[in-house]
Parts: sequence; structure tokens; C-alpha cells
Amino acid sequence: MIPLHGDRFLRKITEADLPDVLRLDRETFPDDPYPYFALRQFHDALGDHLLVVDDGTTLHGYILATPPVHASSWILSLVVSPALRGNGLGRELMTAMLRRLHEEGADEVLLTVDPANGSAVALYRHLGFTPSGEPHPEYFGPGEPRQRMRLAF
Repeated sequence: MIPLHGDRFLRKITEADLPDVLRLDRETFPDDPYPYFALRQFHDALGDHLLVVDDGTTLHGYILATPPVHASSWILSLVVSPALRGNGLGRELMTAMLRRLHEEGADEVLLTVDPANGSAVALYRHLGFTPSGEPHPEYFGPGEPRQRMRLAF
């Protein structure tokens, strides 16, 4: 467990956390949350890289990344409870995961972000990510633009 600001801590996901992770995903992405089966597969396949924010009673966020492959990792999802956004929790999640990925041998970390999500873009830029190419207008299908961003260590 990694202590975070206040009474929260970061830890590896457990199977019992899956309903709360689904709840967080639905709160954050009501039109397109991960389905339960995908979260279950992430737990099984990437559980060491799926970290949750816990205060002892409630989960308040999570981050999902791939382990380094050929020194490259991806941040697949960063979720913070709507009630706690703007309090630095996303930055704490990202910083902890980036440190871990670097320690595991990553030379670069990639992610995608909706270019209209100004707070997320600002967070990633603050952490050192830079745009990689032009935004793709249909990265996840029609009406789903994404900007690829890259951080080199």
C-alpha cells in the first residue's frame, strides 16, 4: 500500500473491488463504461498494474496500465470519483504509476485523451507528456476523437 493525501492509500486491485471499479467507471463514463467482463479480464491479466484508491471503506479512483513491453507502457485508464476531482488525486495516481513503470524498465509511456477534456490534457502536460502527432478524429469510432500523448523518461 502506498499512502496518499489524507486518509487514502493506493493498492493493487482485488476481486472484491470489481463492483466498485465498475461503479466508478459508470460515474465517469456514463455513455461508455468498461463492461464488467472487461474489468474482470483486466483484473486477471493486468492486476499488478490496476491500482485503486481506497480510504478503508470506499474506492475513489483507479489507474490501469500495461507492463513495459520493449520498454514501452500504456496508461489505459485513469478514473477519479467526480466528487474528488480537482484535489490532486489524478496526479497522485499518475505519479505513482509512472514511477512504477519506470522502475520496471519503461523508457516511454503512452496514452490517449479526448482533446476536449481540458483538465486531463493539462494534467498530462504538467506531468511531462507531449502530443504525439495530430488528434485522430475517430480513434475509438465515430465521434470519439483522441490525442495520443507520450512521456519519455
